[in-house]
Amino acid sequence: MKDFRYAAPASIAEAAKLLAGANGSARILAGGTDILVQLREGMKDADLVVDVKRIPELAELTYSPQKGLRLGASVPCYGIYEHPELAKAYGALVDAARIVGGWQIQSRASVGGNLCNSSPAADTIPPLIAHHAYADIVGPGGHRNVAIENFCTGPGKNVLQLGELVAAIVFPPVLPHSGSAYERFIPRNEMDIAVVGAASKVQLAKTLDKIEFARVSVGAVAPTPKFCQEASEWLAGKPLSEETYAQAGELAKKVASPITDMRGTIEYRVHLVGVLVKRTLTAAVARARQNA
Repeated sequence: MKDFRYAAPASIAEAAKLLAGANGSARILAGGTDILVQLREGMKDADLVVDVKRIPELAELTYSPQKGLRLGASVPCYGIYEHPELAKAYGALVDAARIVGGWQIQSRASVGGNLCNSSPAADTIPPLIAHHAYADIVGPGGHRNVAIENFCTGPGKNVLQLGELVAAIVFPPVLPHSGSAYERFIPRNEMDIAVVGAASKVQLAKTLDKIEFARVSVGAVAPTPKFCQEASEWLAGKPLSEETYAQAGELAKKVASPITDMRGTIEYRVHLVGVLVKRTLTAAVARARQNA
């Protein structure tokens, strides 16, 4: 591993100043479960590593049914799934947080770090898209908000500019009669990278017999996680049935442009999109009925 300087700023302003002054040679450490491996293996370079775990705003998790969820970028995964109210409100997010690595990883890995690592197969990004979350980005120019479906620009790449960092991920409040779910496919438990991942969120009509609004997202089937806009819009007004969920899965396949690699072929991955979208819609509807 190449030598690097280490800094642990106590404020967002100080962190942004350090990042801007490094002229692109700095890396952020939130949980460290990705960046330390990347530095050790020579996959990334850094002259400066900026540890943001001591910044209070980045470690905050605030939730209320009226205002929604503000998830600091360095909040570890276990802090999400151990929260007593989040499973009901943001089921897909909790589903994903529970399966990011093992429990040792979950004690350090953060959703903010997973987002900024910007892997096409990241487990937490499809739930963020399904929940219509946005990134609160801070930098030399102040604050700006970016919808999560627009955050990743390529494998390992995103919209962050020089001196910028994600302070928090912000979720809108959840309405009654809504539910969400995330599921991924892996060939064996020891293989943690998703072959395909899918997240679905539904808002049911007051009559509980049809979908009023939905958002569907998939991962590991394109250079970035994808919002399935056509499938999501098509679901509005549709009855609750296996046929509805299966048709949405077929429409979701349109955003898939996967590659063939050691984890699966193009054809297999496209097939899995349909399977997992149907499953997550089924689970999301069941949770929405429980939340009625």
